[in-house]
Amino acid sequence: MSDYYDLRRVLKELAAEAPKQYHATDELVDPNAELAGVYRYIGAGGTVKRPTQAGPALMFNNVKGFAGTRVLIGLLASRKRVGLLFHHDYHTLGQFLNDAVDHPLNPVTVSEADAPAHEVIHKVDDPDFDIRKLIAAPTNTEYDAGPYITMGLVYGSNRAKTKSDVTIHRMVLEDKDTIGIYIMPGGRHIGAFAEEYEQANEPMPITVNIGLDPAITLGATFEPPTTPLGYNELGVAGAIRQEPVQLVDAITVAEKAIARSEFTIEGYIMPHQRMQEDINTNTGKAMPEFPGYDGDANPAVQVIKVTAVTHRQDQPIMQTVIGPSEEHVNLAGIPTEASILELTNKAIPGKVLNVYNPPAGGGKLMTILQIHKTNPADEGIQRQAALLAFAAFKELKTVILVDEDVDIFDMNDVIWTVNTRFQADQDIVVLPGMRNHPLDPSERPAYDPKSIRVQGMSSKLILDGTVPWDMKAQFIRARFKEVQDWRKYLQ
Repeated sequence: MSDYYDLRRVLKELAAEAPKQYHATDELVDPNAELAGVYRYIGAGGTVKRPTQAGPALMFNNVKGFAGTRVLIGLLASRKRVGLLFHHDYHTLGQFLNDAVDHPLNPVTVSEADAPAHEVIHKVDDPDFDIRKLIAAPTNTEYDAGPYITMGLVYGSNRAKTKSDVTIHRMVLEDKDTIGIYIMPGGRHIGAFAEEYEQANEPMPITVNIGLDPAITLGATFEPPTTPLGYNELGVAGAIRQEPVQLVDAITVAEKAIARSEFTIEGYIMPHQRMQEDINTNTGKAMPEFPGYDGDANPAVQVIKVTAVTHRQDQPIMQTVIGPSEEHVNLAGIPTEASILELTNKAIPGKVLNVYNPPAGGGKLMTILQIHKTNPADEGIQRQAALLAFAAFKELKTVILVDEDVDIFDMNDVIWTVNTRFQADQDIVVLPGMRNHPLDPSERPAYDPKSIRVQGMSSKLILDGTVPWDMKAQFIRARFKEVQDWRKYLQ
């Protein structure tokens, strides 16, 4: 086992400590629709069309057309499994990540000899170079625009090389040396760097890193205001593992790569170049996205021209995720929970005990806030907490407020409080005409012409399921005897 954290060490630990959480198969699987279709039944969860379920992470060892390459899916598709991977209680992952954000451990650069990511190198000037034959990127459905990289961490810097950052984007393999990358307007730091290069009419050097320690992947999904422009989220992973993430100089571009990744793509985001995302299929669809629907193909995604692909020598691992799966829920939701918890603790300390972004909202659209009221002056503080969350995270659409005796990780308990501590005429708050996530298909003027002027606007919803302070004595749950040794009755 490596002395350093990487994906291989994590998988060995998981298989040894929780064997039911990881499964490898030698059955032949086609990456074109079949691979994702299989995992849909085994462990995707989230907002994937039923039937689906929670299940183990799955390693496909025998992938059609890619001898010697393995494909991993679903590593983070269970909140409890995320806790196991980080050796931490899954209930308090938000605060755990906040501590990592507050005390980052910056990455270090290692020599080429210490970078297994560069054990095998393929350059674009090789006569047989074709990224579509080197990267076993799945096509998740038969309607996708093509094979997608969904767990690729893009590393880039500003032109002055004073700021670097990492973000995850959907990327489709368009031809042998071209990738279409969708950078959502108005947020991601890589997008800000790319705009700077485009204004200078220069290509932006980047690396795309695939097959990583999940501390790197999850840490990279933090966004402003928690991690502002210039904050390199690799420091979060360093703090989680208490060892710095290792970087190495790229082979063909002036940028860094993650030294222990399974695959690395090197190349440039080209200035003033755009292309039709589904140019090879013309289906009008991109890939399944987190709300549970196929995303519309973008008519003008940005273009990456690939200069090299590198990978590890021994059965490199292509890591992927299904957009609507619980894996995406955790990737997007847990850092957002941490950010909301940090924000509310600063503004109204001690009043929000915990935060959960459930699968029903894909990790982005819904949050549940557990409220702690201690005196009559706290009445109303719960709705201020909701407004704080909306103000900081424009993608958030629904906030449910519950008391501290409600298990926010149990949707039956949450919906119970909405049914027994809630009156619709006074406990619903609607905020029309706000910005939200453009992948929500209900956010279009034809759906609500009164409050949605342009696509991407939405009404926001607060469901206040907290008991009014002066009525707490009338809402005490049935009190069962506390039994400490109840497990003996199951032996």
